[in-house]
This record gives sequence, structure tokens and C-alpha cells, in this order.
Amino acid sequence: MHINFEYKDVSASKRLEKMVAERLNKLEDKYDFIVTCDVYLKKENTSSPQTGFICEIRIHVPGTSLFAGSNNGSLEASIAKAASDVRSQLHRKKGKMQMH
Repeated sequence: MHINFEYKDVSASKRLEKMVAERLNKLEDKYDFIVTCDVYLKKENTSSPQTGFICEIRIHVPGTSLFAGSNNGSLEASIAKAASDVRSQLHRKKGKMQMH
């Protein structure tokens, strides 16, 4: 699986890329129909300390793409939430694929 990273107002970090890659590789081990992943890491100017760091994950699977995004106070928390959301979507997609 190939992972594309895009940054907006966030400096590129090998640590963040490694964290995302570990989570997505775990998903690929369980859901082998994943083709590619796009990860967007952004910083937004907000007045709230609970928001501002955004992680969006788009996973391409045969027939469609799945998307999850999260906005939290840290990139690590945003990555964890977005990965969790996309995991539940993959679980539902796998269930639908097995029914047909």
C-alpha cells in the first residue's frame, strides 16, 4: 500500500509519518483490499485550544474511497481519531463485500 502525505501549515515530520504509517499498516494487514491512502495534516487558526490540528485520511478501495477527518488540540489525537473512524468504515465495507 502506498501512503501519500500532504501538509498545510504544518512542517513535515518523520515521526508523524511513522505514526500514521504504523496505524494504516495495521489496517492493511486486516483489510487487504486497500489500494492507496492519502493523509492530509493541517493546522487551522482557531481561538479554541481543543481544536486546530486536523488529520484527514482518504483510503481508496475497489469501487469507492473512504474518508475520515478529525479536528483536535494535537495532531497525535487527530490521527488516532481519524484512524479509528476509518477503521469502522473499513469494517462495514468488508461486511458488505462478504454479503455479495
